[in-house]
Amino acid sequence: MRTIKMAVVGLGHRGSWWLGQLLNMEDVEVTAVCDKNEGRMEEGKKKCAEKYGHEVFGSVNWKDVVAYEDSEAVLVTTYWNDHVKVAIGAMKAGKYAAMEVGPAQSMHQCWELVRTSEETGMPCMMLENCCYGREEMTVLNMIKKGLFGELLHCQGGYEHDLREVVNNANIYEREHERAWQYWHRNAELYPTHELGPIMSYLDINRGNRLMTLNAMATKSRGLNKFLQDRGENPEWADKNYRLGDIVTTTIRTANGETIVLTHDTSSPRPYSRGGRVQGTCGLWMEDLKSVHIEGRSEPHKWEPMENYWEEFEHPLWKKTKAADFTGGHGGMDWLVMRAFLSAVRNRTQTPIDVYDAATMMAVALLSEESIAQGSATVSIPDFTDGMWLKRDPAVKSIFSLAEVDDSLFEGTVEF
Repeated sequence: MRTIKMAVVGLGHRGSWWLGQLLNMEDVEVTAVCDKNEGRMEEGKKKCAEKYGHEVFGSVNWKDVVAYEDSEAVLVTTYWNDHVKVAIGAMKAGKYAAMEVGPAQSMHQCWELVRTSEETGMPCMMLENCCYGREEMTVLNMIKKGLFGELLHCQGGYEHDLREVVNNANIYEREHERAWQYWHRNAELYPTHELGPIMSYLDINRGNRLMTLNAMATKSRGLNKFLQDRGENPEWADKNYRLGDIVTTTIRTANGETIVLTHDTSSPRPYSRGGRVQGTCGLWMEDLKSVHIEGRSEPHKWEPMENYWEEFEHPLWKKTKAADFTGGHGGMDWLVMRAFLSAVRNRTQTPIDVYDAATMMAVALLSEESIAQGSATVSIPDFTDGMWLKRDPAVKSIFSLAEVDDSLFEGTVEF
């Protein structure tokens, strides 16, 4: 297995974690690191030197690192505002680009990302790790094997109590910048964790596409109350947070399905991605950890999801559990990175491509527009320019999200 040479741009909380993961992969060599904070950049160089026994290239200017010749891929783990411009720079330099999740800052960014990939021929993958979650992939396998029948409706959410994170700017600069978004934007700010898997379920950009959305937001109370109750950060306690505590976005697809997304990060609550898949033959509910399949389940009764693991667990997870792997978020971080590296190694398209990335990022922008117009219906652009109607087949791969090919998992599997 040949070694892939990578550059890492952005060494904050998430970026430094990713650097550690890449340094533990024997088939990856980190050749360049970047952060606008010189101390973090130097710390990244130090970690690489400890691993490789020699110094690697480093800079506080991402353009220097993207242009550095001794790399074939660039990992972008900066804050949201810089993801797209760094990924575009990487593709223009002839490199594969991998971006951490987050919204775009303008529709122009989304289109520029797509056009740059098309013009350069270089892929750009959003590292939406939830597409590779164990339960999400098992549900995908059940969908592809027809258990739910024809799909009708999906739901998902980023439902995560982030009050401590948003209001503790002293931990990492990243959190302070997230607070900036809460102060200035009223939108479905973080749609990718829920929408990424749903796009796989519904074949979005491959025979189907997102057509229109409407969004609405509650009033904003949670973050102010959190600070006032604790008596912390008094300069923030009376700030005017534009982001509503709960943002609800509804989407209609070309093939007639509906989607509901929920952004809920300013309230006291347990973590949930709020997954739901409903079809003509049954449904799955993440929060209940349950399914109901007509003809298999007792009428009008739920079954525990665990009844379906043995038969329908995605073969990628079956093989992964038998392998020696590490990674955050229960292993799905490791899998999404291995999916990207597999595409780089084989010089193929990534399983989450630039059209998928642009679509997910655009939902944040369009939800903001809809809310500002009183929950008006907003059209969602077709970033494929009509290609969704008849795309070329997805790359045959164990990491494919377009199909589940059990034959690829026979014998030894190379991750």
